[in-house]
Amino acid sequence: MDLRPGYPDIVDEITVRLVAVVVLAVGVAALVSGAWWLYAALAVDFILRAVWGPRVSPIAQGILRWVRPLVPAAPRPTAGPPKRFAASIGAVATVVAATAGAIAAAGGPAAASTIAFAVGAIMVVFPALEAAAGVCVGCLIFAQLIRLGLVPERICLECADITRRTAAAATTPA
Repeated sequence: MDLRPGYPDIVDEITVRLVAVVVLAVGVAALVSGAWWLYAALAVDFILRAVWGPRVSPIAQGILRWVRPLVPAAPRPTAGPPKRFAASIGAVATVVAATAGAIAAAGGPAAASTIAFAVGAIMVVFPALEAAAGVCVGCLIFAQLIRLGLVPERICLECADITRRTAAAATTPA
C-alpha cells in the first residue's frame, strides 16, 4: 500500500456519494445515541482520506470493494481537490464533535454536549446533501475560496477543466 500523502486529482462522484451515505448513517447513529466514539471513528477516516486519499480510508475502500461494483451507474469523474478540502472539513468537525462528546460524557460543562450536538447535526446535513443531491458543501466553500483568491488560481483552472485532464489521463499509458 502506498502511504505517501496525496489525494487523487480525479475521483468518481458516484463513489463519493456512496461514501457520504455511510458517513450520514454513522453521523445519524452518533447524533441519536450520543456515542461520541462514533465521531472519533469518523474523524480517523476523514483524516486518513484528507491526508492519504481514499486508498487508505476504510470507508472508501469498503465502498470501492463491495458496494460500487454493484451500482450500475457509469463513473462520473469529478475534481479531487475540492473533495479533499471537504474531507478536511469533515475531519475538523468530527474531531470537535468527538472531543466535545467525550468531555460531556466525562461530566464536563453542559456547553460541551451542546457543541457535540450542533457539530453532529452539521455532520448529518452535509453528507445528506452530498448523498441525496450531489451537493458538496465543502466544494462550494472551496469554490468561494478560489474566487476570493485564497486558493491558488492554478487549482481553479485544474478543477474547472476536468474534461481535459480526464482525456489526457485516458491517453496516457498506465
